[in-house]
Amino acid sequence: MYEVEHLLSMGSELGEGPLWHPSQGKLYWVDIVAGLIHRVTPGQGEVETFPVGQPVGALGLREKGGFILALKRGLHFWDPATQQLEFLVDPEADQPQSRFNDAAVDRRGRFWAGTLDQDNRSVLYRYDPDRALHVMQTDILLSNGIGWSPDNRTMYYSVSLMGAVLAYDFDLDSGSLANRRVFADYTGQIPDGLTVDSEGFVWVAVWGGWRVDRYDPAGKLAAQVKMPVAQPTCPAFGGENLDELYITSAWQGLNAQQRQEQPLAGDVFRIRPGVRGIAEPQFAG
Repeated sequence: MYEVEHLLSMGSELGEGPLWHPSQGKLYWVDIVAGLIHRVTPGQGEVETFPVGQPVGALGLREKGGFILALKRGLHFWDPATQQLEFLVDPEADQPQSRFNDAAVDRRGRFWAGTLDQDNRSVLYRYDPDRALHVMQTDILLSNGIGWSPDNRTMYYSVSLMGAVLAYDFDLDSGSLANRRVFADYTGQIPDGLTVDSEGFVWVAVWGGWRVDRYDPAGKLAAQVKMPVAQPTCPAFGGENLDELYITSAWQGLNAQQRQEQPLAGDVFRIRPGVRGIAEPQFAG
């Protein structure tokens, strides 16, 4: 049984994308709709908030400092010290209703980010350190969490409105995908963000499910974390020893009565799962 700690009262409409910054000892996350990036040293001080001026889906660490962001209007570098954005690419600039959603950096320093349009149709892109952009998947409904096995041989990909977490054979050197298959069947449910721990188990936030699931590498459900909110959005490991699991949440789509029944919706939570995570890679460009 996991003990869920209510860490931060945020009330975010769409809290998402927790990311641990190891050298700073800080947790970063976003409120997508509000276009805000938050950061905090857990247990110390106030939450700092940075507006970026447009919806922000996710952020990744950058080797040269700062972050790479997946925004409504494309990919950007961002420096929290100056709060300046540096535009990189917007592959869907001709689609004003489209925006980037969840994203992650692989262990060769490439940035993977998926979009969604007004009908939740998605494209998964891979942005390389040499500034080349590659289309990796197109037949997707609501691109979401992305993660890799500890041995870099498998990529996991949450496709929310297809009711599945997919798995692919992953080639680390080339960044190619093969042998697409269903890793976890969520028919009738909505898998959201995910992360992979040091034992190769996959943690999946279930939107509308009041829980976070943990699967073993063979795709067998191993454990469930019961949450005090219906819409957990994404888990991520952090803390000095990467032995804490942070979980964001959202109140988006809840009616007035549901929000009253879920006063913690949109807040940030923490559990101590008894297993460590894997340090997040950094974008190499």
